[in-house]
Amino acid sequence: MLLGFNLLLWTTHVTEEHFPLFAALKRTGYDGVEVPIFEGTEDHFARIGRILKDEGLRCNGVTVLPDQAHNAVSPDPAARAGAVERLRWAVRCLEAMGGEVLAGPFHQPLGDFTGEPATAEERERLVAVHQQAADFAAEKGVKLAIEPLNRFECYILNTVAESAELVRRVGRPGYGLLYDTFHANIEEKDPVGVIAPNLGAITHVHLSENDRGIPGSGHVAWAELFATVAAIGYDRWLTIESFGFSLGELSTAAAVWRDLASTPEAIAFEGLRFLRAAISRS
Repeated sequence: MLLGFNLLLWTTHVTEEHFPLFAALKRTGYDGVEVPIFEGTEDHFARIGRILKDEGLRCNGVTVLPDQAHNAVSPDPAARAGAVERLRWAVRCLEAMGGEVLAGPFHQPLGDFTGEPATAEERERLVAVHQQAADFAAEKGVKLAIEPLNRFECYILNTVAESAELVRRVGRPGYGLLYDTFHANIEEKDPVGVIAPNLGAITHVHLSENDRGIPGSGHVAWAELFATVAAIGYDRWLTIESFGFSLGELSTAAAVWRDLASTPEAIAFEGLRFLRAAISRS
């Protein structure tokens, strides 16, 4: 298994001021980082990739669909085309960075609701958009991992089963789903039990405590989770994800209203120590 850390804890846009974090995360024992791809140019991300490589870190990316002009389920063909182009841009940025997996809830704009459950027509539109994005990503050597979110952040994809069905319908070998302990803790009847039946679709994992604080400080069933992961032979990325309080619209969309630890570094460094110990016991 590969252990990563999502840089959204510090920022939605990595710049030179964040580069010192890379060496610290490497010294702590991380294999790689997950870089927000919300804005910027391919050249910008290529530079980040060079610095990460120099530090001996691998990388993945995380992105979102920012607004209604880039909505994969919109009835407006122009908005769906905008979603395709947005995902192609993110794939190009990740390719420039030398990254591997582009993950995130890129199925709809965060916090946008119609007031109704997802319709069959919306899911059909989503399949078509993601097939185009997955085909482009495959050309660039990038894999896609779609993330279901809890019902308070989105309505299109809330559960692992819904997302596994989407993966089946998209039907591209480089397209899978992201299992997130935080969202599963809210939406799943059996947050850990849902993993094994959908293992074929799960290609990326986010680890987050029930309050998004330091892993091991809350009530996520970590021992059961890691025993399951070990038993099924999952050997891909396990990435700690938390959010900073001052990330603007992202903090609002994720409903983060307080600091989740004494410092961001506490989540990163104490979290890794907990995970290594938990994995060794599984």
